[in-house]
Amino acid sequence: MSGLSVEEAKEWGELGQNVGRLLETIPKPTIAAVNGFALGGGCELALACDLRYAASTAKLGQPEVNLGIIPGWGGTQRLARVCGVGVAKDLILTGRVLDAQEALRIHLVNAVFEPVDLMEKTIETARLLAAKGPLALAAAKAATNRALQGDHVENLISEGEHFGDLFASGDAKEGMTAFVEKRAPRFSGR
Repeated sequence: MSGLSVEEAKEWGELGQNVGRLLETIPKPTIAAVNGFALGGGCELALACDLRYAASTAKLGQPEVNLGIIPGWGGTQRLARVCGVGVAKDLILTGRVLDAQEALRIHLVNAVFEPVDLMEKTIETARLLAAKGPLALAAAKAATNRALQGDHVENLISEGEHFGDLFASGDAKEGMTAFVEKRAPRFSGR
């Protein structure tokens, strides 16, 4: 990065922000599995994911201030929303690096596993999510993403609209029928 011009740095920041927005807004849930270092851009990409799992040996942080810059891929915004403004300021202003247990304590990651178990546990969660109705997952993700944005009452109204709209889907009919019949649902995404 040391050779980037101002314009190139802005383009690099825009690229990272676009990737983060894609992770954050695609209808399918995204899961980050951190097995090693997630510093700077790596932490920012993990923050854009819906769930974050870490190996017990992982290190996470936003150390850009140590380089004379700030996070440029959404770290100032997403870290504050995930962990709170006070924690975000602590990590961003000091540039300190966290171990996995501290990351778990401050809710930067959802769970910590031994390195040998990390991918198995991540895939287990991915399979669990894949068995859910894709329309419901997309609506839940969109509604939850709005939780800390905009007007609270408008967000509640929007949630109610999504809730009601899903009743027109085949997935809702299948899910409720499967529940009554005490069987696993077979969602089609329609």
